[in-house]
Amino acid sequence: MKALLLFLTALLLTAAHGASAQTVIDTTGGRYYRPIFANVTVTSGVTYGAAVNSVGTNQTLTMDIYQPTGDALARRPVIIFAHQGGFVSGTKTDAYMVDVCTKFAKLGYVTASIDYRLLDLSIVFAGGFDTVNVAKSAIRGMQDLRAAVRFFRKDAATTNTYRVNPSYVIVGGSSAGAFAALEVGYLDKAAEVPAYVGIAALGGVEGVSGNPGYSSLPQAVLNLSGATETPNYIEAGNAPLCSVHGTADGTVPYLQGRVGSLLPPKYVYGSGRLHPRATALGIRNTLRPLRGAGHIPFESNALYADTTFRTIRDFLRPVLALPGLVVTAAVAPATAQPAAQAYPNPADDAIRIELPAAWSTAAEAQLLDAAGRVVRLIQPTTRTLSVPRGTLKGGVYSLKFPGQPAVRIEFR
Repeated sequence: MKALLLFLTALLLTAAHGASAQTVIDTTGGRYYRPIFANVTVTSGVTYGAAVNSVGTNQTLTMDIYQPTGDALARRPVIIFAHQGGFVSGTKTDAYMVDVCTKFAKLGYVTASIDYRLLDLSIVFAGGFDTVNVAKSAIRGMQDLRAAVRFFRKDAATTNTYRVNPSYVIVGGSSAGAFAALEVGYLDKAAEVPAYVGIAALGGVEGVSGNPGYSSLPQAVLNLSGATETPNYIEAGNAPLCSVHGTADGTVPYLQGRVGSLLPPKYVYGSGRLHPRATALGIRNTLRPLRGAGHIPFESNALYADTTFRTIRDFLRPVLALPGLVVTAAVAPATAQPAAQAYPNPADDAIRIELPAAWSTAAEAQLLDAAGRVVRLIQPTTRTLSVPRGTLKGGVYSLKFPGQPAVRIEFR
């Protein structure tokens, strides 16, 4: 999905997130860099959604959530990981998922490892392990990961059980999970999905796995031995990208090539092709090539695991302190501010905006695109106004009223 990175500095609260108005991330005292917490508290089997799986039954979707034990910080960034397994195997309790979630939780992050819908083994054993079914499972995995992102933003706006900062939701994955994370970060149009997948019948790009009404946009993407259908998924204004990939990967190519030795092969583009694309578009990115290493070596080799951990850690720390964001040691909960409401959001034609009573309607509002250009001026006459799409292209926009948090809106 296209992320409005140029205006994250202004996104103190969006209607889509419905979160606390103040963006406060404490990076002092070694937080998010050193393991300042000795222990981690794991909440297992948290339901984050449900959706119809490959055999037509409704599957409950669960995740394990890791929190630093004893942490009193009011709002923490969250990293959501998706496991490996070729969309036919693997679980949220795979050893590497447990290890990476634990390590980052000890730094102060909230982390989560999700189970997502896999291609049912009955289909595999019946000869249905083909490109079409695996591609559909990849889309389901993407949709489920999006639902997990929305879960945390919904929680932040309602019960606040996990005390996450909804402006700092990061997605990542290993192998198949990395495919899903890359799609959450950069696949934002149904037209980008091959026709044989039948994306509309699967619920569209966003899917229907749960927590509608909240944004699935991540602030950063962690790609561990993954690839995409095309580097062109990545567009200007997208989220920062961090990749770790073995240069001798024979399963998912480091550069480009065919994937799926047991299937009609599919051509994909690995990390070595995605990062030049991101660089050319001005997107902050980090690529750590593991010279001579094969597929997901960090899952079985402690040295590669440590390199991967340090690469992600160092990549994420600047993300937590983008220019203009408040970086402070304060841990007290922020005082909630009135928020504008936008619905439906995203929309095809028009979005209705409801302004809080505390907001002035005397000042003109600016509608800005992802590049920071003012594309429309809006003069509200009442506290209810409509933003018609008109000739605007599909994508994310920021509606900025003077002295108030920006309102994130999206046209499909």
